[in-house]
Amino acid sequence: MRSGIALAVLSAAALALGLGSFASSPGRAEFVGSFRWYVPVDTFGGYSGLEVSADGRKFWVVSDGGNIATGQFRRDAPDGKIVGVEKFAQHPILDTSGKQTNGVWNDAEGLALDASGAIFVSFEGMHRVWRYDEPGGTAYKVPEHPDFKKFQNNSSLETLAIDESGRLYTLPERSGLLTRPFPVYRLQDGAWELVSSIPRRGPFLTTGGDFGPDGWFYLLERNFNGVWGFQTRIRRMKLSAGQVTDEEILLETSSGTHDNLEGIALWQDQKGDTRITMISDDNFRAFQRTEFVEYRVKE
Repeated sequence: MRSGIALAVLSAAALALGLGSFASSPGRAEFVGSFRWYVPVDTFGGYSGLEVSADGRKFWVVSDGGNIATGQFRRDAPDGKIVGVEKFAQHPILDTSGKQTNGVWNDAEGLALDASGAIFVSFEGMHRVWRYDEPGGTAYKVPEHPDFKKFQNNSSLETLAIDESGRLYTLPERSGLLTRPFPVYRLQDGAWELVSSIPRRGPFLTTGGDFGPDGWFYLLERNFNGVWGFQTRIRRMKLSAGQVTDEEILLETSSGTHDNLEGIALWQDQKGDTRITMISDDNFRAFQRTEFVEYRVKE
């Protein structure tokens, strides 16, 4: 999601209602490290979706500037902190006719890879999901749900995730009201179905989600508190048809702890811990930064 007027309005509303939380509530997630990433190319930045390979080395990111990028992490020992990025490659997002997207068609937000390697990308400018056989390939349309057209501009399909059965899930950034839950849609047998809803807790908005190696669904959320910066929250839960169970807050940071974290990916490290890797969207603004941030959850 690009900032500007939308984030300013969100900030004013949160402050007026006194809903911003400025105290740390770390939950069960343990901080591993962060790495500020920069590549001196004009199209670098705006990364909103993230996938990481099962061994935590390779990554895929999608930008709301209209590209998919890939790379490989350099990690230190023994904690496996990210200390660098190599093999960076960038590919334009193409439409269904093989042409590069532009304007409102560029705003890619969610990213998910299935077991065959197919890439799914969700967009919030023109609310849709497209499938790709490879980065830089021609897009294939994914069926739409009628509700997608009703979502707010710049606030729709931020989250995209695939469960262990290969089913695709999505939900919008905004629910519409502080008391209204976020609707959850699942793609199965060629059609989207509204299968559940996730309770909204305070002013936080959804920015990403992924299914972990433990089968749980991890939801990344953001709250913008104006000059104090961004709050990050991660909730873990079990998703089943019609209900959400065992909801748990794993992380809730103070404002300004991290930048605008929007992409999240889950994998299991060599110690058997669930590793949470996230990436921030710098909105192509010099006063923000692109960073990879990692936490771990020890069971």
